[in-house]
Amino acid sequence: MDPLEDVLALLETRSHLSTSLLAGGEWAVRFAAPSGVKFNAVRRGHCLLEVDGVDEPVALSEGDCYLLTRPRGFTLRSGPGVVPVDAGPVFAAAEGGVARVGGGEDVFLMGGRFSFGLRAQELLLDALPPVILVPAATRQAETVRWALTTIDQEILHRRMGSTLVAENLAVVMLVHILRLHLALEPRTVSGWLAGLADPVVAAALACMHEEPARPWTVAELARSGAVSRSTLAARFKSTVGQGPLEYLTAWRLELASKQLREGTSTVASIARHVGYGSESALSTAFKRVMGVSPRDYRAQAGNRPAQPHRGHPEHKPRALDSQFT
Repeated sequence: MDPLEDVLALLETRSHLSTSLLAGGEWAVRFAAPSGVKFNAVRRGHCLLEVDGVDEPVALSEGDCYLLTRPRGFTLRSGPGVVPVDAGPVFAAAEGGVARVGGGEDVFLMGGRFSFGLRAQELLLDALPPVILVPAATRQAETVRWALTTIDQEILHRRMGSTLVAENLAVVMLVHILRLHLALEPRTVSGWLAGLADPVVAAALACMHEEPARPWTVAELARSGAVSRSTLAARFKSTVGQGPLEYLTAWRLELASKQLREGTSTVASIARHVGYGSESALSTAFKRVMGVSPRDYRAQAGNRPAQPHRGHPEHKPRALDSQFT
């Protein structure tokens, strides 16, 4: 797995498709802060997106797609000066998976949201800007448009397994949006995501994610990017915000945390699996970073309800979220 795959898998990334919005004339709809990461695509027409805490509105045209990575309220509108209505009643009156506002059918938006497991804020969302826009005119956005069109067809025709297909396509779309954003706007991301935009740092990250239990040295990681030890250390610190071995320790503890939450392996077994020579070595590092011992962390995690996974007997394809958010 590469770092992006690793993190999205660790966070149990899931998509949830929502009711679409059909609008016309002069209109504006105000939405409460969404849970998870909100995405929408303009399938027809154009409108404005206003997000709390973002100074300028974002002009959206047909084919554009955006992500909202923070739990902030937002407004979609035909133009300035229209008093917005609350989204709740609008979407409560939706029929056939489509809510309507205004007079006409000039604008059509489809979308949903991505939900994650624990640690999403620290591992992924804090590294992203509040709004990510994928303009339709961007050549690299072709795959995103293909995914959106296919999702649209799955929802429209309701073939067997359509919800599951559409939701998995939405996760594929998320990966492509993150790739595209890294390629076009690398300066707007931070942490390990910023490191993926630097080929030298990315090579070191790939090594650590491929073999997290290996006793890596900075010199070995530097050879993966064909640079000196000092060059890697400086570039890694500059882009990721911490040294290579600090990052490796943090990633090992993320892997250990997941196993403690979800598995039944002994702490000693988990320690060996993530690269620590003994249970005491893992316990020392874990308590220093996480604030509690592995055993206490597992006991605390045991109080949380288990989350069903894809493929688990409890998981069944869901209907569309009743709300746009």
